[in-house]
Amino acid sequence: MQNSLEETKYILKKYNIKANKKLGQNFLINDEIIDEIISTSQINKEDLVIEIGPGLGTLTSKLLENAGKVIAIELDTNMIKILKDRFNLYDNFILLNEDVLKVNLKELITKHSNKRVKVVANLPYYITTPIIMKLLEDKLEIESITVMVQKEVADRITALPGNKLSGAITYSVNYYAEAKNIVFVDKNCFMPSPEVDSEVIQLKIRNKPQVEVENEELFFRVIKASFMQRRKTLVNGLINSGIITDKSVIKDIFEEIGLNLEIRGEKLTLEQFAELSNLIGKTI
Repeated sequence: MQNSLEETKYILKKYNIKANKKLGQNFLINDEIIDEIISTSQINKEDLVIEIGPGLGTLTSKLLENAGKVIAIELDTNMIKILKDRFNLYDNFILLNEDVLKVNLKELITKHSNKRVKVVANLPYYITTPIIMKLLEDKLEIESITVMVQKEVADRITALPGNKLSGAITYSVNYYAEAKNIVFVDKNCFMPSPEVDSEVIQLKIRNKPQVEVENEELFFRVIKASFMQRRKTLVNGLINSGIITDKSVIKDIFEEIGLNLEIRGEKLTLEQFAELSNLIGKTI
C-alpha cells in the first residue's frame, strides 16, 4: 500500500500536473495527520461528510472508507478528472465541480442528509475565512467542522474572546461554535511546501448561539468595526464605521454597560459585544 507521498508523486506524474498556486493548492502528504483528522472527526457510516477542496483525493479516500456518504466540492477542473478516475466506483461518493462559496449548501444537505452532517477539509489559505463564515452564517444542520488552516488563522479562531490573539473572526466563530486546536502541521507535511505552518482545528456547532442578540447583522457590524483599526478605541471604530455618529449617545451606552471610553474592541467579551449591539440597536 502506497503512503501519501508516493501516491501524490505518482498521481502528479500520471496526469502531468502541478499544484495550482492561484487556487492555493498544497497537497497533504503526511499519513499521521490524515489519520488524526479522521480520528478527530469521529466519522462513521451514519455520517454525511462534505469535503471542500479534495484536490488529489488523499483525504477523500479515507473519508470514503469511514463515512456513509461523501460530497466533495472541487473548483479545479484538473482535479475533477483525477477524482472521477479514482472514486468512480464508490457508491457513496458525490463530486461537484463548483465554487463552494456559490453552492447552496442548505439545499445540498437537505437533498443528501444522513442523520449527522460533518464538514472536513484542507482549506485553501486565501479563502479560509469566507468559507468558515459561510458554513456558520448559513446556519446549516451540521455537527462539526474539522479543517486545516494556516497556523496564524487557527490561533485567531481558537483564541478566547478578549485574548491578545483575538480578532473579529474569534468573536464571530465563538458566537456559533466552540473552537479548539487539534494538531500542529509543519509546512513540510505538504507538497509543495507552503511558506507557513498549518494547524487542524475543529468547530463544534452550538445548539444555539452563545449570546442573545436582537439584530445579528448589527452585532457582527459592531464587531467588525471594532477591529478595522486595532489601535483605535472602540468609540472611534464605531464612529468611523458610521454605526453611530453622535459621541454623546455612545457615552451614554458605555456608561450603562460600564465600559471605559478608551477601551479597545479586543478587550470586550462576547457578552459585552451582544449588550453593546442591543443597546445601539435601540438608538438607530
